[in-house]
Formats: sequence, structure tokens, C-alpha cells
Amino acid sequence: MDELKVALDDHFKQMNLLFETFVLEIRKGARPAYDNFMGFFHAIDWTEPWLILLLCFHFVLLVTAITFRKKINFQMGLFVMALVGVYLAEKINIILAKNWEMFAGQNYFDPYGLFLSVLWSGPLLFISIIILINTLVSLCQLIVRWKRAELRHRARLARGKQD
Repeated sequence: MDELKVALDDHFKQMNLLFETFVLEIRKGARPAYDNFMGFFHAIDWTEPWLILLLCFHFVLLVTAITFRKKINFQMGLFVMALVGVYLAEKINIILAKNWEMFAGQNYFDPYGLFLSVLWSGPLLFISIIILINTLVSLCQLIVRWKRAELRHRARLARGKQD
């Protein structure tokens, strides 16, 4: 019995050592991601007018999506337009990469489209998700209203048959 206990203790010590090594590797891996993000953030000149305009555009689009949350048809149009903007991001990146001297202080538009993905597609996808969630909530409310109306109708029919 003591041999089994010693073997189990040894096994648990090895498992604990593996787990601690795994946690340390994860922590080491998380640091470069943070450093990369901060390097990306600091490499951008946030005072450029076109970047300020882009951020204002996304803010206005978000406020519009929230303001008109009860107008489902308007929301669907906004949703489609946002997704078309994401779809066209690659073409937009190519055009902006060719003409960046006209409006920017440096060329942000790499062949992989990272900059445009983060500052154009990312906010558009976020707004699209908000619109999608709002649409699903509205759909659930509509289903509840429909079911209540159906139950009231059945109750009226049942009362009519009893009389």
C-alpha cells in the first residue's frame, strides 16, 4: 500500500510540474501578443485627420445603429451596408496602398491588410454583431407577441364553443 502511495505522489508531482511548465509557457506567449498590440497602437499617428474622420464615422454609425434599433428595415439596410464594407476591405486596401501619399503621413496599408482589418473591418463587424443581436431580440419579442395573440384567440374560440 505504501508503494502505491509513493507512486501516486510521484505521479502527482510530475503532473504538477508539467502543469506549472504549461502555465509558464502560456504566460510567456501572452507577453509578445501584448507587445505586438502596443507596438501597433504606438506606430499609428492618431492625429492624422483621415484617421480621426474614420473613427468619427464608426462612432456615428454605432450611434445610428443604436438610435434606430426599433426600425428593423433600416437596421437590415445598415447591416448589409456594413457587411459590404467588410467584403470590399481588400479592394479598399489595394486602392489606399496605391494612393496613401495623398492623405496619410505614412503607408499603413500592408499587403496583408492588417491595418485596414483592425480599423475598418473590425468596427464594422462589431456594429454588425450589435445589429444582429438587436434583430434576434426583436424577433424573440415578436414571437412572444404572436404566441400570446394565438393563445387569446384560442381562448375566445373555446369560450364561444362553451356558450
